[in-house]
Amino acid sequence: MKILVLGAGAIGGYYGARLAQAGADVTYLVREKRADTLAKHGLAIQSELGDVHQAVRTVASGNVAPDYDVVLLACKTYDLDNAIESVTPAMGDGTVILPFLNGMSVYDRLDEAFGKRRVMGGVAYIATTLLPSGEILQQGPGDNVIVGARTVEMRGLAERVYHLFAKSKGTRTLSDNIEQALWNKWIAVASAGIMTCLMRGSVGQIMATRDGAALARLAMSECRAIAAAEGYAIPEAAIRQMEGMLLALQSTWMSSMARDIASGATRLEADAIVGDLVTRAAKHEIEATLTRAAYCQLQVYEAAKRTG
Repeated sequence: MKILVLGAGAIGGYYGARLAQAGADVTYLVREKRADTLAKHGLAIQSELGDVHQAVRTVASGNVAPDYDVVLLACKTYDLDNAIESVTPAMGDGTVILPFLNGMSVYDRLDEAFGKRRVMGGVAYIATTLLPSGEILQQGPGDNVIVGARTVEMRGLAERVYHLFAKSKGTRTLSDNIEQALWNKWIAVASAGIMTCLMRGSVGQIMATRDGAALARLAMSECRAIAAAEGYAIPEAAIRQMEGMLLALQSTWMSSMARDIASGATRLEADAIVGDLVTRAAKHEIEATLTRAAYCQLQVYEAAKRTG
C-alpha cells in the first residue's frame, strides 16, 4: 500500500513510521527544512513501544503525483485548508484521505473538498511531541487507533488499513460505527480542553480544588448533551473512560491546547474543538454555560496573541 503522510510531525511522523514498519510504502510531504533534517538524520522516535530510526522518502509540494492509496492527515485543524491544497495533487481516482484530526467540522470540510466516499474515519489516542532536535517522543505507552469506512465502497480499503496498523504495537480497532467513535473522541478532547484551558492547570491540580470535580462533571455533561442532540449519545463505556481521564486525582495530564497555551502558542484549535460545540449547542438551544465560557477565554487568548 502506498501512503502519503502530510508532514512528519508528532502524529504524522509517528504513525508513518509504524506503517512503514508494517510494510507500507510511505512518503512524507514536507517542507524543505524538514526534508533536509530527515535526509541527514532520518526519522527518529523514542517510545516505550519500541524506538525507531528510519531512513525516509520525502517529496516537495510541487512534485506530488496522484498515485497513492491513502493520504494520512495529522495537521492542526487550523491548518486544514492549507493541507487540502497541499494534498489535492496526490488524490488519484481511488485515493482516500485518513484524517487524525479533532472535531467533526474537519470532516464537513474534507467531504466538501473530496466527497465523503474518499474520506475515511480515523481516531488516534496517543501523546506525542516533536522535540527541538527533530525527534518524536511518545509520552507513555498509550497508543489506540480506530479506523473505519464512512461509505460502503470504502470498506475494503479500511480493512487493509486496519490490518497494516494491527501489525504495530498498541490497541487497534476496525469500527463498524466510526462516526460514533469520532464523536466519542471529540467529546473527550473538548471536555478536557474546557477544563484544563479554562483552569490553566493539570487534571490533578483541578481535582485538588473545592469545585474541580463538580466543574469537570459539568463540562462533560454539557458536551455529552450536545452530542446527544446531534444524534450521537456517548455510550457508557466511553463515559467511564472519559471520567477516568478527567477525574484522576494524581494526574499531571493537560490537554494539547492547554500545553499549547503554556508554551505561548499563537494559534489554538479552539474553533474546531470547542467553538463548533458552542455553535451546535445554540442550534439545539442548549445553554452550555461552561463550554461557552471556555470558548470565550480561548478567543481572548488568541486575540491577545494576534495583537502582541
